[in-house]
Amino acid sequence: MTQVYDDEGNVIPVTLVGTNDCNVLQVKTKEKDGYSAIKIGFEKLNEKKIKKTRPAFRHVKEFKCEENSFKVGDVIEPNVFEKGDKIKVSGISKGKGFQGGMKRWGFHGKEATHGVKHEQRTIGSIGCSVPSRVIKGRRMPGRMGSDRVSMKLEIVGIDKKNKIIAIKGAVPGRRGTLLEIRGIWKQQP
Repeated sequence: MTQVYDDEGNVIPVTLVGTNDCNVLQVKTKEKDGYSAIKIGFEKLNEKKIKKTRPAFRHVKEFKCEENSFKVGDVIEPNVFEKGDKIKVSGISKGKGFQGGMKRWGFHGKEATHGVKHEQRTIGSIGCSVPSRVIKGRRMPGRMGSDRVSMKLEIVGIDKKNKIIAIKGAVPGRRGTLLEIRGIWKQQP
């Protein structure tokens, strides 16, 4: 992350995202496959290590779309976006491991007074005696993070030469995480 200044002199926090070309591997149509979609490959693998006739990619994903004008072999470059575009960024959030109720759910804990020894950060009682079981959905300690998160953000700038997109705000995940960036189009009524 870094920061840039707008025309009025305000500081805008931005995340610099390195991008690359996406190759169209397959085009699906309603007539042939029952739905309309394109399959995209990202980050081409070394051909010497793979014994296949067609190029292999590290990441392959299918996107449903109503209308597509793509053909197999087309390349989607990062300069399809422009400054000021609204985008939806999706990625895997940072994993935090096994966490207690205070960090995971924001519980305030117990008071540090009479009879509370080694219990300040515990969640306390987890149910009543009538059902004699823990009710589904009870907020308890457990694994935290490593979830798919989507955010609606805005593009502040694009460096077309180095293929870097400056996105306003923070994006999900740690450094080096694969992100899915989609343009948001307003639907006509």
